[in-house]
Amino acid sequence: MNRTIDLRSDTVTLPTPAMRAAMAQAELGDDVYGEDPTVNRLEALAAERLGKEGPGRGVGGTQGNLRPGRSHGRRGEEAQVGRQGQ
Repeated sequence: MNRTIDLRSDTVTLPTPAMRAAMAQAELGDDVYGEDPTVNRLEALAAERLGKEGPGRGVGGTQGNLRPGRSHGRRGEEAQVGRQGQ
């Protein structure tokens, strides 16, 4: 039996009852002020696995979009980017 998993967007998927229960029981906090324990644990785990002191944070927008590309190349290298489906 083949099952299709749709990963296009979070708007086309629905959480399972177990996922809803986990969300309802999750510890909450403001991630902007460093008060979200789940985000803090994720950032610490990522930093540990990547051998970094802490998370790489960007302001968002253009800076947030450029960071992934810059992490895969060296200064002076070029990359071609485009829009999907065009």
